[in-house]
Amino acid sequence: MRHFVRSIIVVLIFSAVSLAQALPVGTVLPVSLKSRIDAKKAAPGKTFEGSVMQDVQLNDGRLVKKGARVSGHVVRADSSSSETSLVLKFDSLEDSGQTIPLNVRLLAVASMMTVSEAQAPVNGLAISRSDEWTTRQIGGDLVFRGQGSVKSAGSVQGRWLEGSSVIMPLTAEPDAGCDSGPGYQLPQSLWVFSSGACGTYGLKDVTIARGEEAKPGEIELSSPDKIDIGGGSGWLLIQDPAPARAAARP
Repeated sequence: MRHFVRSIIVVLIFSAVSLAQALPVGTVLPVSLKSRIDAKKAAPGKTFEGSVMQDVQLNDGRLVKKGARVSGHVVRADSSSSETSLVLKFDSLEDSGQTIPLNVRLLAVASMMTVSEAQAPVNGLAISRSDEWTTRQIGGDLVFRGQGSVKSAGSVQGRWLEGSSVIMPLTAEPDAGCDSGPGYQLPQSLWVFSSGACGTYGLKDVTIARGEEAKPGEIELSSPDKIDIGGGSGWLLIQDPAPARAAARP
């Protein structure tokens, strides 16, 4: 009997720890990858790493710190046909000694050059104080650093914080494949991305598979040409519900 009770306690503790480590559905993670990913050289299983580029406040009160490590791997790559495809999976987030499993979908991805341009003043003049610049987010939103505000072409507004940190709700772009869902009603950490950023930026002819084309937790990119994404690229990820487990066979 004691052994049974002890086993139940261990299971409950393990479940509580697992729950504490889960990333809430609808959480946006702005990530920069450290290394280059070339579909011609990306063998299945090849791993990659990145960093979270802004503190992310979770809706349960926890905080994912800027610099938290994100890791993933290549599921498959095919550049032998007339169309190149690359499938990636972001596996986990490591922060404050905890490893948190990920099941993310890709909202937007941008080249290193596009990320850099989003952090430069729009008028091209290097005003001595960078906290007074006006910059343009990836997707078009304007950041008025002197006012601490961000404004989209629509009515969505957000806050600019120190560095390249932007807090703003997401805007659904169904025509581009970014439908509304969990997390859209909450302030999110968007880094250099706009509220309605959706798709690829600075990556010629590369598209993101959406809807039924994409498997849960997998990110599929395709192009009629090559897919070669350099280090320093920006990725706007959003946590989806964990895939449903297959029913056990009787």
